[in-house]
Amino acid sequence: MPLIPEEPQIHESAQGPRATPASGRTAPTPRPVPGPRPAAPPRPGRPGPVRPAPPAQRTAPDASAAHPGPAGPAASAPATPQIQLIPASAEGALDAAEEAVDLLLESGRAPGDVLVITTGEPHPWAAHELSFGEAAYWAQHDARDDVFYADAAVAGRAASRPVVVVAVNGGSDAVTATALPLALERAGALLVVCGDPQQINAVLGVGV
Repeated sequence: MPLIPEEPQIHESAQGPRATPASGRTAPTPRPVPGPRPAAPPRPGRPGPVRPAPPAQRTAPDASAAHPGPAGPAASAPATPQIQLIPASAEGALDAAEEAVDLLLESGRAPGDVLVITTGEPHPWAAHELSFGEAAYWAQHDARDDVFYADAAVAGRAASRPVVVVAVNGGSDAVTATALPLALERAGALLVVCGDPQQINAVLGVGV
């Protein structure tokens, strides 16, 4: 008696569980405001007579834990980041940016989540690290284990990070007009701009 071949079984494609969007981040978004600077330990990597070891004080425990999400291709594009403006003079913009970074870290942000861009004089950390060569400087950027400081002239090389802080601490209007839209593109969730409100609003209004 001939055997009747069995019906082939149809299996649903294994798609796996859908990942929760990264927007459900539990870390609160701070609202930096100028004020007395809270006492905080000195940031690793600040200029000094001896080059410090690779930053360890503010290292995130695990990059995957800091950025939960699927290992596969990224899903939909992130929403437009929130923009916060901290009024400051050109001379005080860098200090205001430092205060904003401190508040971000105290609120639970991982150091590797933060990129700081300066439009005028480079941040002392950036100037110090560049003295050892661009390769070592950008290697720290790629490691993403600490806050990274970049001058507006080279900020286009920096990768996106959840939070970008811009210190409008000088430089020409053209530099600011280029740096702010770039910073907005690089910011995944939050853009903090420290500088003259009239200038910043004019630039972002045109550039966005």
